[in-house]
Amino acid sequence: MFMDDKYSIWTEKYRPTKFDEIVGQDAIVSRIRSFVENKQVPHLLFAGPAGCGKSTLSLIIAREMFGKRWKNCFLEMNASDERGIGIIRSKIKDFARTKAIGNIPYKIIFLDEADSLTPEAQSALRRTMESYAKICRFCLSCNYSSRIIEPIQSRCAVFRFKSISEDDIKTRLKIIAEGEKVKISPKALDSVCYLAEGDIRKAINIVQSSAAVGDITDKSVFETVASAHPSEIRKLMELALKGNFLDSRKMLVDLLYKKGVAAEDIIKIVSKEVISMDITEKHKINLMEKIGEYEYRLGMGSNEQIQLEAMLANFAVLKK
Repeated sequence: MFMDDKYSIWTEKYRPTKFDEIVGQDAIVSRIRSFVENKQVPHLLFAGPAGCGKSTLSLIIAREMFGKRWKNCFLEMNASDERGIGIIRSKIKDFARTKAIGNIPYKIIFLDEADSLTPEAQSALRRTMESYAKICRFCLSCNYSSRIIEPIQSRCAVFRFKSISEDDIKTRLKIIAEGEKVKISPKALDSVCYLAEGDIRKAINIVQSSAAVGDITDKSVFETVASAHPSEIRKLMELALKGNFLDSRKMLVDLLYKKGVAAEDIIKIVSKEVISMDITEKHKINLMEKIGEYEYRLGMGSNEQIQLEAMLANFAVLKK
């Protein structure tokens, strides 16, 4: 889960090495396990949000299939780093055309972020998958399967992963905290799940960073990720909706410059809090329309403070 295992709180005895260690993807794991047990793994396409277990499952497939020799029979590449047709014609084809060592008649190539491949590279990959199917299997991972060309999708068994539920994330975090003898409060667990948004990798990273300064609390979690607490954003919105524009603006400036909260994070939390506010549905619709407009402006590179101030001004006008 971490780039540097030396400083990871995910120790060896907790690192997933078996199919039962995959969290929240029971239906997918059951089908993949049957493929591996029968030694008949087809070309695979894993699609889903970040941090839901796609890469981990591909590594487990390789380890279960090839045992101690898995590194010799498994090639992992990130398509976002090497996107062009040249990498398909050289590195991937060179690995695919050599036969595997051992009883398994084929190797496995894992191509992460395959939706970053150019259309030309995907077309070349399609032919490679077909030509070397007897001695090589491909496992493609992506966030958006719609960006993978249809000829590749039709050659693969497609598995669509879902975000990890809060209960599953909390269960895993409690195991880690217990193993590392770190105290984490129930409110802190709720905050981590709120910030992770179904990404278990992000949740573990937040816990690791928070644990570096002591016991994990609700306050330390938000300070670690430099994000505003939902209660602060709700207060900011309530001030604007009551017509107290100057007070809400002052609070906004404090969040941006004193606490270092990113404008994108503020507007994301604003969109979440609107839904649960005690206002009419018509007001929620109008507010969400404005939030979408100012989020787009921020994405286009407009000044953060000015755009968020304009959003608060619109909130005050809309309420009236």
